[in-house]
Amino acid sequence: MVGSAIIRRLQARQESGEAIELITRTHAELDLIEQAQVRDFFSSECPDVVILAAAKVGGIHANNTYPAEFIYQNMMMECNVVHQAWEAGVNRLLLLGSSCVYPKLAPQPMSEDSLLTGMLEPTNEPYAIAKIAGIKLCESYNRQYGVDYRSVMPTNLYGPGDNFHPENSHVVPALIRRFHEAVATGAPEVVIWGSGKPYREFLHVDDMAEASLFVLDLPLADYEANTQPMLSHINVGTGQDVTIAELAGLIAEITGFSGSIVFDSSKPDGTPRKLMDVSRLTNMGWQAKIKLREGLEDAYRWYQASMM
Repeated sequence: MVGSAIIRRLQARQESGEAIELITRTHAELDLIEQAQVRDFFSSECPDVVILAAAKVGGIHANNTYPAEFIYQNMMMECNVVHQAWEAGVNRLLLLGSSCVYPKLAPQPMSEDSLLTGMLEPTNEPYAIAKIAGIKLCESYNRQYGVDYRSVMPTNLYGPGDNFHPENSHVVPALIRRFHEAVATGAPEVVIWGSGKPYREFLHVDDMAEASLFVLDLPLADYEANTQPMLSHINVGTGQDVTIAELAGLIAEITGFSGSIVFDSSKPDGTPRKLMDVSRLTNMGWQAKIKLREGLEDAYRWYQASMM
């Protein structure tokens, strides 16, 4: 989802006259978990800049069900890409992480300096550990080798290209699918995991793509002026959040569902609140533009079109 959005932005730059050559691979063409494949890719392509948006991702159910896969696959991808990029002489790299790197009970909104200050949310600790390792990989290569490897930590993302799997998706696509199917079948109610009380922040993937390229393009002096060598990651979000219950109500309206919304409190809620402090990025000159309802309507249109 994120990689596709970034490619769309870079293609738009190409069309406007920028001299950009895009080098991409699908998972079928290049398995980033396999070190030899990654080494061969960098040796043959010799890119100037790398954006690592690939990851194994999923919601609470997926994280609880496949913890070993989440920590192993994400750490291997990061280690292989960062190290082989350095071996190939790549000086500029951007790694995409996640807001789950912060402690479960971090002060809200969560600032970058909350990293490693407390216990992580148990339901996605393996994934979070892998993403923290990615941050520290970039910082370590910067410190030892003098390269310019940056990392951004997005809040919860959604939009075109999302994963709408009934079990392994994140909350927005999961709810869009559930409400859409309820309307299609005439179901009288939709059951949602948890109490509906946790707060979550949501960022449209097109805004994330813009922010990623903004951070990547920042002059090194500006980037270093707003970060620290061992606290160099940057939060990306809207600075606003809603409860899961409010999100469900909004998606119900957009999909045309008029039945009952039931919350199953026997299921886990996850972190009580995950609001990003985006003041560092705001001070650098970037803010999100797409409002939540507008973005959800766009995501629902894409989902409907993808089913045709």
